Amino acid sequence: MTTKSASSDISLKLLINKKTHKVLFAEANKEFVDFLFQIPSLPLGTVTRLLKKHSMLGSLGTLYASIENLSDAYMQPNQTKDSILNPKVANYGAHVPLLLPNDDDVPMTKKNLYTCGGGCGYHNYVTDDPTATCPSCYYRMNRGLSYVTGSVATKSTTKGGGFVKGVVTYMIMDDLEVMPMSTISGITMLKKFHVTEIGDLEEKVVSFGMKEGLMLLKAFFESKNVLTTVFMT
Repeated sequence: MTTKSASSDISLKLLINKKTHKVLFAEANKEFVDFLFQIPSLPLGTVTRLLKKHSMLGSLGTLYASIENLSDAYMQPNQTKDSILNPKVANYGAHVPLLLPNDDDVPMTKKNLYTCGGGCGYHNYVTDDPTATCPSCYYRMNRGLSYVTGSVATKSTTKGGGFVKGVVTYMIMDDLEVMPMSTISGITMLKKFHVTEIGDLEEKVVSFGMKEGLMLLKAFFESKNVLTTVFMT
């Protein structure tokens, strides 16, 4: 398994039907559920970038590659290919360390900002075009500014971070339906899958890291049996 660090892996307990070789459901903590809940908020450009080396189906990969290969000369002056190919991911207080590469892994185009270079003292105006004119004194706005990034988003492992509370274990179905785990829910699921022989079931603890995260993201768009696709094929 290729991961940035072994400590970033998440442990899942799978309940497997040995006869059908399918995952019935997984037991997981909040970190895995936070990971799943982040997926719908990923920009399409980010998803394509992550999966372009994993045999992405359809024309999305082709379109992405054509944008990569298009000369910057055809782009509008106020637009960059990078804003399409590597869009900023919306963050809602959660952090997904297993799927999204660090900023060091995905070089982003540096954004230069400028303010009025004259002595009018009006520096409330900002532009990304050093040839723009200050609306107050009409001097060229060519004074460079230093961009300061915000604080790192709160990780899902910290108290109050992520999307869900860590007060219970969660049950994740093969199709990624999520619900709180309980003895009653476990029994209900066994009845739902018509399991009559306990001997047909197998518990298996697996690690979930970056490799599995990318596999899950791909299966997310292709299958209703996501956990089986990731862990049983």
